[in-house]
Amino acid sequence: MNLFNSRAPGVEWNPQDEPEDTLRIANEPTLDPYPTACLACQGEIGFDGYCLQCGEKAKNLRERYDLSPTDWVSGVCDIGQVHIRNEDALACLGDACRAVLVVCDGVTTSEDSDVASMAAARTACEQLWTNNPQGVGTQSSRTAAVYGTLTKAVLAANQAVIDKTDPHSLNSAASTIAIAIIDSNAVFCANLGDSRVYWLPDSGEPALLTKDHSLAQVDIEAGTKRAEAESSPFAHTITRWLGLDAVELDPFLASQELEQPGWILVCSDGLWNYASEAKALAAIVGSIEDPSPEQLATRLVAWANEQGGHDNITVAVARFSERISEAEDQGVALSSTDNFLDQDSIPTQPVSAD
Repeated sequence: MNLFNSRAPGVEWNPQDEPEDTLRIANEPTLDPYPTACLACQGEIGFDGYCLQCGEKAKNLRERYDLSPTDWVSGVCDIGQVHIRNEDALACLGDACRAVLVVCDGVTTSEDSDVASMAAARTACEQLWTNNPQGVGTQSSRTAAVYGTLTKAVLAANQAVIDKTDPHSLNSAASTIAIAIIDSNAVFCANLGDSRVYWLPDSGEPALLTKDHSLAQVDIEAGTKRAEAESSPFAHTITRWLGLDAVELDPFLASQELEQPGWILVCSDGLWNYASEAKALAAIVGSIEDPSPEQLATRLVAWANEQGGHDNITVAVARFSERISEAEDQGVALSSTDNFLDQDSIPTQPVSAD
């Protein structure tokens, strides 16, 4: 039997010429687009994905992409140095005083986790952006209302994963999710799995705001030191996730009043594998002199790659300052969100790993 790909380079083909015994390839992969400039030297990228100036192979737009919806929010999603595909996903939206950051990490051992994580991140981000509950005027009612919206967004993200999953799959797609909503002078968080949200103030005590759903976290709660628990061979076995076979979809929920300038950081384990403690991440951030959000996200991803890049790496950051809080008080109009909503150039179906 012939295996035939009508899109193969150099093939000139008419459907009437196809032999009767030809096996058509289902869901034929298409090439992801490449950026227009080389990340290393800003040279032009050729049609084959190599820089015409320095010769470096570029990462296509599923292997690495960045988002900057507003001047105080930015993120980078990168394949890392070891994995053959990027199963992380990033989505973020922002205006002058509010932002939504979502990071998903597809489970490597599941099928189509790269497609599922992207669907989950986009779905959750879009839903949270269009739903902005305020409660009935008290802080407690507002927090309860936002928590309800976060929980619904996690359920919607789970359905998005299911919609991308073959119902007959024996190893259905699965993904983590971590979400941060920065609104006025507070951050609201939700997570399933081991993607995280950190608060890194310019001064004072940094904090990990979320709690992992993992065997490492089980050991930590049983009294094992974090460094020891997270170095276990089973540390990254997660106990809650998005997907068709998910058994528990109640996210961990948390909030934090923001009383001074600092950074909200949402990331996959591709970053925190190398600096798990909030103080360690704060020290790395503090070593970068007065970065913009785009510079900080880029530098953190580069730092993780320098440590080995053993996993996909996704970092989303938001810079909280008095200006953000004042914009809320003044009712500043929305800025453009096209950076996320027009992400058609980032494909949901990556190049085949074969």
